[in-house]
Amino acid sequence: MDMDALFEAAWKAASNSYSPYSRFRVGAALLAEDGSVITGTNVENRSYGLGICAERGAVMAGVNQGKKRFIALAIATPDAGYPVGPCGACRQVLSEFMDGQAPVRFGGKGADRVNTTIGALLPYDSLYELGQKS
Repeated sequence: MDMDALFEAAWKAASNSYSPYSRFRVGAALLAEDGSVITGTNVENRSYGLGICAERGAVMAGVNQGKKRFIALAIATPDAGYPVGPCGACRQVLSEFMDGQAPVRFGGKGADRVNTTIGALLPYDSLYELGQKS
């Protein structure tokens, strides 16, 4: 699967967002090692700390399906006019399940897209430094 198709899957996932408080939809799509795509969307609660981001939702859904290694990620934020990257908590969780070289694409409703890697999103991740991950 190419990154364009993965981004489209993330865009579609954002349409399922439950975001009545922020009105900020987010969709994420993870490409698993076996070629399957797992999506997630943000789910809010009036107690903000009890919500879940799209990226972590996708990881949890994947793990629930027995998938623990992901090779690419796309994040869509259709309510933003510019690319919005994952929060720090999501970056930490994603680094647990993805190699530092895994490609990441994120973007909003404009044409701009950011293409980067998990390692660039979370430099100096201790798992990589300790040699536990490649």
